[in-house]
Amino acid sequence: MTNNARVTLACFFAYFVMSGMLAPIGIVLPPLAEYLGEPVTDVAPIFSWLTLGILLGSALALVVFDVLTVRSWILLVYLATAAALLTLRLSDSALVLRVSLGVVGTACGIGLAAAASTITRLYAEDHRASMLVITDGSFSVAGIVISTLAVSLVAAGLHWSAAYLAVAAVAVMVVLLVATARFPQTSDADVQRWNTSAWPLPVWLCIVALFLYTLGQYSLLWWLPTYLEEALGAPRDAAGAVVARFWTGMLVAQLLVAWWVLRIGARRLVLLSVSGAFLGSLPLWLHESLSWLPWLSLLWGVANLGLLKIVISFATLAVPNPSPRLVAALLFGATSGTAISPKVTSIIVGTIDTRAVLQFGSLCYLVLGVLVFIAWWLMHSRADTVPTSGQ
Repeated sequence: MTNNARVTLACFFAYFVMSGMLAPIGIVLPPLAEYLGEPVTDVAPIFSWLTLGILLGSALALVVFDVLTVRSWILLVYLATAAALLTLRLSDSALVLRVSLGVVGTACGIGLAAAASTITRLYAEDHRASMLVITDGSFSVAGIVISTLAVSLVAAGLHWSAAYLAVAAVAVMVVLLVATARFPQTSDADVQRWNTSAWPLPVWLCIVALFLYTLGQYSLLWWLPTYLEEALGAPRDAAGAVVARFWTGMLVAQLLVAWWVLRIGARRLVLLSVSGAFLGSLPLWLHESLSWLPWLSLLWGVANLGLLKIVISFATLAVPNPSPRLVAALLFGATSGTAISPKVTSIIVGTIDTRAVLQFGSLCYLVLGVLVFIAWWLMHSRADTVPTSGQ
C-alpha cells in the first residue's frame, strides 16, 4: 500500500469512528434506559457528553495543530478513543460512562478536523470535493454497519455498548495506519495567510447551515426509532432498521456524487442537495405505513446527496486558498449542531412528543436551504463580475 493510500484510508477510518459513535444512538438508547432503570428522555442527555466533547474537540482543532503535528494528534486521539470505548463495557458507573463519552467525543472532534484538513492538502482542487464526499461514504458505511450490528446485538440481549467495541477496533486501525505513514506538509505561505484573513459572508452562512444540518439530521435519526415504537407500534428491531436504511441511501448517493461533482461542480450540486434533504425528510413524519417507511428512509438518504461535504466543498470555493483553519471552522459549525442535539431534542420530546421533534428536524433543513441559497446567490453574483478559475 502506498503512503498516500495509507493516509487516505486513515482519514476514511476517522470518519467511520465518528459515525460509528453517533449512528446507533437511537438504537442503543432504549436498552441503555432499561439498563439504568430510567426514562428514555432522562437518559438521552447522557449522550450530550459525547456531542459536547465533539464540539470541544472541534474548537480545540482551531489551535492545537500549532502545538503538535496533525500526525501526532491523530495518534494520540485514536489511542484515547480505543481505551475510552473499552471502559463503556468494563464499567457500570454512570460517571465513567459520561467521562468516557466525553473523551471519545473530544478525540473525534480533533480527529475529524485533522482528517478533513489532510484530505484538502493531499488532493488538488479538482479532486478535493470528490474525495471529501468519499470520506462521507465512509461515514455512511459506518452508519450501515454499526447500526445494523447494534440492532442485532440489542435483539440478542447483549450489553447496550457491545457495538461500540467494533468502533474501538477501527480506532486501533487508524493508529496502525498513521504510525506507518508520512503526512503532507501544512506550512504553505498562502494557506497560512488565509488563517487570519476575513472570510466572506457565504462562508459564515455555510457555517450556520452546517449547524442546522446536523441539528436537523440527529433530531430525525435519534428519535425516529422511538417515534416508530411509541406512535406506530413498530417492533424495536424494525424501528432500528429504518435508520440503517437511511445510511444505505446516503452511501449510494455519495458514490454517485463523488463522480458527479467532478462534472458539474459543487456550486450546482449544493442546491440539489439541500432541496433533497428537506423534501426527503417530510414523509418520515407524514407517512404512517410501516411497510413504506424503510424505503422512504432509504430515499431520504439518497436525496441528501452527501450534503455535509458538498456544503464544505462549496464554502471553500469562496476563498482562493482554503486553510486548515477554514475547514476546522466549517466542521465546528456542524459539530455545534450535533453537540446540542441531545438536550434540545429531549426538551422537545418531553414538552410535546416524538413527532414534533421530527417536524423540528425538517424545519432545520428548510432554514439551511434558505441560507445556502443566499450564499449561492452571493457567490454567483460575484462570479458574474470577477473572473474565476471554474467550479
